[in-house]
Amino acid sequence: MTENTPTAQLSTAGVSIWLDDLSRDRMDSGSLQQLIDTRNVVGVTTNPTIFAAALSKGESYAKQVSELAAAGKDVTEAVFEITTADVSRAADLFRPIYDASHGFDGRVSIEVEPRLAHDAAATIAEAKELWAKIDKPNVMIKIPATVEGLEAITAAISAGISVNVTLIFSLQRYREVMNAYLTGLEQAKAAGIDLSTIHSVASFFVSRVDTEIDKRLVAVGTDEALALKSKAGVANAQLAYEVFEQTFASERAAGLLAAGANKQRPLWASTGVKDPSLPDTLYVTQLVADGVVNTMPEKTLEATFDHGQIDGDTVTGSYAEANKVLDAIAGLGISYDEVTALLEKEGVEKFIVSWNELLDTVTQALAAAK
Repeated sequence: MTENTPTAQLSTAGVSIWLDDLSRDRMDSGSLQQLIDTRNVVGVTTNPTIFAAALSKGESYAKQVSELAAAGKDVTEAVFEITTADVSRAADLFRPIYDASHGFDGRVSIEVEPRLAHDAAATIAEAKELWAKIDKPNVMIKIPATVEGLEAITAAISAGISVNVTLIFSLQRYREVMNAYLTGLEQAKAAGIDLSTIHSVASFFVSRVDTEIDKRLVAVGTDEALALKSKAGVANAQLAYEVFEQTFASERAAGLLAAGANKQRPLWASTGVKDPSLPDTLYVTQLVADGVVNTMPEKTLEATFDHGQIDGDTVTGSYAEANKVLDAIAGLGISYDEVTALLEKEGVEKFIVSWNELLDTVTQALAAAK
């Protein structure tokens, strides 16, 4: 692997590249290993949409589905067995990277059932069940950053479970997520758990912010409004990194880090460009900073590898300009709080739709296998 590729340059700049996709076909074919070998991929994220797509066209699941049908498993049990099997296998594939990076990378994430997003107790129970079932140190359990999810994040971290917090859109909610993480670490420390074994990332969504705000800017329609198009997502994420720096420079965080804890790294999610008029590497090249993760769909990964312009850190000097962008948008009467609340609500709803599609696909497969 040449060190001059854009993905190698991204890694050198301190960005961990994770693939936002997983399927049994991808592992069987060697495609995932190839991306590790040639595209600097050091982790994988999954979500209900990814699993729904994998199972809808995956002949490689037929054997396990037949076995589950013969064993009399219901659809929820079958989905649990199928998805945890894929994640467990991927975790083994990434284990050498996990060991070499002392636990920072080589990570594979699996999400709790999205229908539980507003039920803290049920989310905590499923997070523990997934963690115990897969039983691999390089797995992360994805918990949505709803109000109820905050309680679940603290509970999972306090039990020594590594967590990928998902569906973060606003800076205020991001602050609350980091607080939930630090509270969990404090509880874990009090319980005598080795803090160095607990890792977490906070998945801050990017392109969806632009999609929603751009729609509103077009509705305003002035030259000033149109000049702000496709700037909010990057600005919001850049300011999230500033909040991350401030939080982990605090006295509270410093005490935990001194006790062996890890920083909860920012992860840029939703990095595929939705607007075809934009550069297809926008949410990669504009969000380069040391110690972040960028989880990319394969299309974005390949675009980055092919023609991404990596010019070093594009985040830490950007805070004043990023604030100006968000202030200008607010000045046009577009409510940041309204947009981010809507995106969280829609994010949960979209994953529930995908989850139901996954259940339907597996229900049909179980019936056909009987």
